[in-house]
Amino acid sequence: MKFRRLKKKILAMASAAALSISLTFGAPVASASTFDLVTTGISIAVSASEAKAKIDAQIKHLDETEEGRQELYQSFRKKYGVSNNAEYNAMLDKIMANLTRGVAVIDPTINDKPYIYFVSNQDSINAACSMGHVMMVNAGTFEKITNEDEIAAIVGHEMGHGQKSHVAKGNKKRLQKAVTATVASTAVGATVGGGALTSIIANMALTHSVAHGDRKQESEADLLGFDYIINTNYNPGACAAIMQKFVELEASSKKRSSLEKFFIPSDHPDSDKRRDAYVKKLYEYSKNHVTAKDAVITVNKKTLITVAPSADMSGAERSYFILGYLAAAYHHGQDKNAATVQNGTVMLGNQPIITPVAGDDDAQTIADRLNAIK
Repeated sequence: MKFRRLKKKILAMASAAALSISLTFGAPVASASTFDLVTTGISIAVSASEAKAKIDAQIKHLDETEEGRQELYQSFRKKYGVSNNAEYNAMLDKIMANLTRGVAVIDPTINDKPYIYFVSNQDSINAACSMGHVMMVNAGTFEKITNEDEIAAIVGHEMGHGQKSHVAKGNKKRLQKAVTATVASTAVGATVGGGALTSIIANMALTHSVAHGDRKQESEADLLGFDYIINTNYNPGACAAIMQKFVELEASSKKRSSLEKFFIPSDHPDSDKRRDAYVKKLYEYSKNHVTAKDAVITVNKKTLITVAPSADMSGAERSYFILGYLAAAYHHGQDKNAATVQNGTVMLGNQPIITPVAGDDDAQTIADRLNAIK
């Protein structure tokens, strides 16, 4: 009796599997015999088991071995092209060196797997991190975002993905789902061979080799990027500032290119929410003294200044740079010193805060007000 029940259960499971495959892939199963169905079910199970092992091995190869890293690196260069612009390449070298030191303060494992990177020949705003710490930044990023600190904020976000192996983890899930489906479809006719299976996985890994797709991971990468930035000489306000720039770019453009969606795609939290998360981090970094909203900077809940736009930034974007300097000053205890004016720049201790432009209050007025409320 137990054997009959088990046999019926196996046949039912095999039939259900075969039917599911026929609905999804159009595989002909209507004329299959009971033996064919059982064989197909076993074939699918064996191939799926093999697929899991192959996926794990292929992800490890691409993410952890130098040979695999170089495969991805060359694949990206071939797919997106390589920019020979000396200025862009020099700036990326500088940013990567600075951020690598910043990451190492928090996560020394970066020294065991340093990033390999290049400037792609694409003209849109984009940066992407792959498995194996392979990084690319589009030439269009350097052309359209001229502030080095903001570009560093973008790259820091991508390094957050890299340090937490988001791409490798995401690809394991994606590949298991996709490869299992492909294997199942093929298994109706014949079991997929090991070589063919490896090829399927490799192709999928190269196609889906960059981060993005999980909002939780995107938020984690944002906050990690901030932590890296504060361990460099870059302005920590740049993280909020670049998000403000994206808010403004999105508002002025009804349709973004697919590559621009790489860094700000629909599966990311909205740019304004990401900006506000950075502002919260800056507030905490300042030991809960300073914040900003709609170009208005407040210190200890009192207005310090409404920031005017400059030639290349809106008042709101520029305010986050000033906020970054203020947050750093409070974080490092510079608020114990008097605010002064030196060569037209408001200083708090040895920290520069703001050099007023047309539309701002004058430097001495700002310094006096800061002394009164700090």
